[in-house]
Amino acid sequence: MPVHPTALVDPRARIAETAEIGPFCVVGAEVEIGPGTRLMGHTYLEGPTWIGADNLFYPYSTVGVAPQDLKYQGERSETRIGSRNKIREFVTIHRGTQGGGLVTSIGDDNLLMAYVHVAHDVHVGSHCVLSNAATLGGHVTVGDWAWVGASTGIHQFCRVGRHAIIGGYSVVTQDVLPFSNTVSDREVRVFGANRVGLERRGFPTATIEHLQTALRLLTRAGLNTSQAIARIQAEIPACPEIEELIGFIRASQRGVIK
Repeated sequence: MPVHPTALVDPRARIAETAEIGPFCVVGAEVEIGPGTRLMGHTYLEGPTWIGADNLFYPYSTVGVAPQDLKYQGERSETRIGSRNKIREFVTIHRGTQGGGLVTSIGDDNLLMAYVHVAHDVHVGSHCVLSNAATLGGHVTVGDWAWVGASTGIHQFCRVGRHAIIGGYSVVTQDVLPFSNTVSDREVRVFGANRVGLERRGFPTATIEHLQTALRLLTRAGLNTSQAIARIQAEIPACPEIEELIGFIRASQRGVIK
């Protein structure tokens, strides 16, 4: 494998022959790097960390280091990253803790822009975009195809549903509904369905309209959540996306943004 002479690679690390380790990188013990993955330079990896194939780590990204959770006592925990992710400059990804399942994970085909922070026990799905300086507090879950705007802060234990888009500089303290377009200034509000994103991903027009109607009932009809769900079930044809939306709300422990 191509390893720059200035890189420091622990002999216990397992690195695929087609991976590339750039200048001044540090790769610790119990780090596994899959084929085609490239560390451009000044990347720091601690184990236990598993990284899949064809990822690209830009300079000064840091992966697998100890979390900032004051309850962390050095317990063995992990970081898992899938394939074909782009991890930009100064991204920080921290490993898990005893209180959160001991694993921080990132799926496949994600873009983490510069200065993104992925805290302990966070789980990011696949095909997500985390824009510059987005911050995910501990135990956050981000569903597939979600887009988190620049400088957005997501509170610990919140969930971001699939195909949601969160506008830049938002402050998220409750769960973000799947398929929604959610923005906050001082107050977080939902502005209907993430129509553009859903259209790009091939969702049928009828499904998008059903989601738009459901989100209007949830956020603009003057109904409480139970009343809105009852209206949705009575008035909107059943489809997997509507069922997912309702199931997401019912599973929420922090409440959802309306």
